[in-house]
Amino acid sequence: MSHHDPPESIAPHIPADVYRRAEATGQPVVIVVHTTDPAGRPLRRYLVPLVIAGAAAMGCWGLVAALCALLDAAAHAVTVIAQTAGPIGIGGVTLKLARTKGD
Repeated sequence: MSHHDPPESIAPHIPADVYRRAEATGQPVVIVVHTTDPAGRPLRRYLVPLVIAGAAAMGCWGLVAALCALLDAAAHAVTVIAQTAGPIGIGGVTLKLARTKGD
């Protein structure tokens, strides 16, 4: 029977003679690892929802800005068309879309 050294990952935690005795007799080796729980929640738990909410808010503001720019362009286009077209008449009813500078 050859003796083996304890595996590298647990070598500093158990004495070699205890490991060899357990290996020779077949008894299990119980390793107790003491850990401490983190004091609070990790920052990532708070940061991810905030980043998602911030991106959604910026996207909504971008959508509002694009809609305002589109409405502004449409209003200017209607104004230009109305000034160049002059009065529009349908069936005897004349509709003046824009005032001329002389009125």
